[in-house]
Amino acid sequence: MKKIVAFAFASAALLSTAFAGEIEGVVKTLDPAAATIELESGEVYTLAEGLELEGIEAGKTVMIMFDDGTTQANEIAIVE
Repeated sequence: MKKIVAFAFASAALLSTAFAGEIEGVVKTLDPAAATIELESGEVYTLAEGLELEGIEAGKTVMIMFDDGTTQANEIAIVE
């Protein structure tokens, strides 16, 4: 029984990460009022509520983490 429970938890963990995406790019525009960020490649992402944007501005290279199938940015990090 313990093996079945462990397998179920491992499967759930793999599924949750299987549906996450990430992209690296240079910020073209950041509009906190509209809750959007546009990369120089033309991709536009909607910012999740409460997302930390300190230091993120046009020209910075960022890594955006999002749910596959959506354009909602769940996390943004500046790439050094």
